[in-house]
Amino acid sequence: MENNSRRDFIKKAAVAAAGITIVPRHVLGGKGYRAPSDMLNVASIGVGGMGGSDVNNIYKSGKANIAYLCDVDLARARGTVEKFPKAKFYVDFREMLDKEHKHIDAVSISTPDHNHAIQALAAMELGKHVYVQKPLAHDVWEARVLTHAAKRYKVVTQMGNQGSSGDGVRQMREWIDAGLIGDLVEIYAWTDRPVWPQGIAWPSKKAPVPSTLDWDKWLGTAQYTDYIEKLVPFNWRGWWAFGTGALGDMGCHNLEAPFSIYGLQYVKDVQASVGTVYVDEFKRGYFPESCPPSSSVTMTFPKTPKTKGDVKVHWMDGGIQPPRPDELEPNEEFGGKGNGILIIGTKGKLLADTYAENPRLLPTSKTYKTVKEKYPRVKGGASGHWAQWVEGCIAGYGNMEMSSPFEIAGPLTEALLMANLAIRGVDLQVDGKYPGRSKKLIWDNDNMRVTNFDEVNQFVKRTYRPGWEVNYTF
Repeated sequence: MENNSRRDFIKKAAVAAAGITIVPRHVLGGKGYRAPSDMLNVASIGVGGMGGSDVNNIYKSGKANIAYLCDVDLARARGTVEKFPKAKFYVDFREMLDKEHKHIDAVSISTPDHNHAIQALAAMELGKHVYVQKPLAHDVWEARVLTHAAKRYKVVTQMGNQGSSGDGVRQMREWIDAGLIGDLVEIYAWTDRPVWPQGIAWPSKKAPVPSTLDWDKWLGTAQYTDYIEKLVPFNWRGWWAFGTGALGDMGCHNLEAPFSIYGLQYVKDVQASVGTVYVDEFKRGYFPESCPPSSSVTMTFPKTPKTKGDVKVHWMDGGIQPPRPDELEPNEEFGGKGNGILIIGTKGKLLADTYAENPRLLPTSKTYKTVKEKYPRVKGGASGHWAQWVEGCIAGYGNMEMSSPFEIAGPLTEALLMANLAIRGVDLQVDGKYPGRSKKLIWDNDNMRVTNFDEVNQFVKRTYRPGWEVNYTF
């Protein structure tokens, strides 16, 4: 009898123990516990500088496990690697995805522009959600590819233009919906960038590659060239082989608000002028490898349900600004931090700073008009941009609205890269002449080509370095 009682006790204890182990700890009141299904396993490609900031902001969501880190620059990556010592580190993103993809839910990408597409597409093809720094891609074709692939592979996407999650763009939308500025007339956006060298010749003297940098993998899709001094970590932005100039850097921030508010899509035509650089007092410099020191671009977009007709969008960089509105007092700031957005309507004007922050109606005394809040705010505003993506990934494709999904970020980036076609076309030499300086480029959106200046179509989709091709079929 004693043995039978003992056996019954052990069985009951085992059943009770089994029952306890399948109850999630958070149900039992365990503080700070989060079930594994509520945590996102994230791999990050490019973890120094802005990449390190992205990793930190993703981690701050409280719902992301930083599982893998990847960077070709060990010196730049060091701080992030030390902060997340449990994360496995790789130098080659291809090796990381090949070996670890079964343990990865989502991938953040914060590398130079020329490698965004190959890295994002590789992740999406594996069914991974992606966060990609702005601009989304380097070429027009790449932007179209990533937009299409996001739908094909049904992954949650977000571009790193955090202002799209800010309160400013939602306030602007509410004012415009309420008719406070009337029908749209035209849009201006500008920046004081570049703050890196542009409009210069590629240095003839190569420099030693830093011992902590894997130069071959940093080049990635770009054609091989010798390393030059101070190219990494920042000055690559001024070279067409790697960057997209001031427009690629700040356009996704300063044009996102008007682009999304008015539902703009693909440009019809674009024209540009650029700042002049002289090698001496008589001879103009010709530096086709480098973005110009300043530019002014006008894009025409087709009519949308929120406009009365075609839309003119003006972009200016290098310190150029549009005419100052008469409604501003002489000492009132025009834009902010060297950047600005000006939307002109038939009844009034709307001005905002970088990322659509600090929106105000002109004259500014009108700013305090009360308009009912119509659009829900993102928790944390612009600072909640990363957490929104994490939450969206956990919720699953199609179950949560993102501020800058590729269906919006793709066409926005593509429009800006179309503007860069016009900028590059200005200094494109053909038989010793510059035919692009007098042209308005006409865009065939379905076939992704300029119809009246064929020479510039070489930049719609560049030639990739062998072994680093971006392959995709629509």
